[in-house]
Amino acid sequence: MAGSPHPLYELTSSPLDLSTFRYTFQGASYSLEDFINRNRVAGLIVVKDGRILVERYNFGHAAASKWTSFSVAKSVTSMLVGVAVRDGHLTLDDPLTQYLPQLLNTAYEGVTIRHLMQMSSGVAWNEDYDDPNSDVVRNGSAMRNGGGTPALISYMAALPRTAPPGTRFNYNTGETHLVGVVLRTALNQNLSTYLSEKIWSAFAMESDAFWMLSTDNGDELAGCCISATLRDYARLGIFAMRNGVLQNGLATLPDGWMQQSTTPAPTASDYGYLWWLTGSGNYSASGVFGQTIQVYPQDDTVIAMQSFWPAEGGDGNYSGHRAAVSAALRAVLP
Repeated sequence: MAGSPHPLYELTSSPLDLSTFRYTFQGASYSLEDFINRNRVAGLIVVKDGRILVERYNFGHAAASKWTSFSVAKSVTSMLVGVAVRDGHLTLDDPLTQYLPQLLNTAYEGVTIRHLMQMSSGVAWNEDYDDPNSDVVRNGSAMRNGGGTPALISYMAALPRTAPPGTRFNYNTGETHLVGVVLRTALNQNLSTYLSEKIWSAFAMESDAFWMLSTDNGDELAGCCISATLRDYARLGIFAMRNGVLQNGLATLPDGWMQQSTTPAPTASDYGYLWWLTGSGNYSASGVFGQTIQVYPQDDTVIAMQSFWPAEGGDGNYSGHRAAVSAALRAVLP
């Protein structure tokens, strides 16, 4: 995805003096530097009203460096689905098998695109990254070992049903990869080109970005792994917060799409269309090992972080520290 040396959404730098900043977690007080070092935060940016109020890098990371987003890409895929809906390529209530007839006569009969967007297909899936026999590990291995999209579809076709569609939440990266296959089929175009045309170049992101493929010369992994700079992560949050309206007033998402996307699913109070919901109208794109784009529409604020937690949940306190420092930072913003 091609960036621009002259981004349409310029971010001006107005750094806050945070030399006395403290936040509290589990009864202890910490500085911002404590947070960055203890929580392995390679990049932290806070943007309010188009001004960069905080921008910190560590561990050799820098403003021009690309960082892999992991499941932050799911929320980008969600916005691409919105663009495709506005462009008339599909609807959320289309059955999955309309685009993937290979899944006829499987547990995916009766599952719609909306079900996949809300992680409520009712099909069995284990997302445990530490279990070598989990679905997320085995499917990922099959795809990386040369199988690509055909291996994905074959793996998903063999999964059993555990609940009727739309009745149970179960986080499932494989199904977001399927959303990507649906998009490619409906568009007759790859995801990187569509993202570049409709969002990246249209919003004039500052830097080029990359989307990991399932295999050499394969397809994008819709559930994972866009690599971009920290400032462009923040711009993605701003794009979402503006409901996809460009600086020239052109709308790229359907009216009210982000409101729909961040309305709780019937099966999960904290999940919408591939976005995590954090209360009071706020929402977040979140990736394993500490990647996040946090959007606070009422405050016109976006906080983005790029981290390298040592494991999926770190020591159990990483996400708690992140929530605490985000709340404390928002409290001191002008």
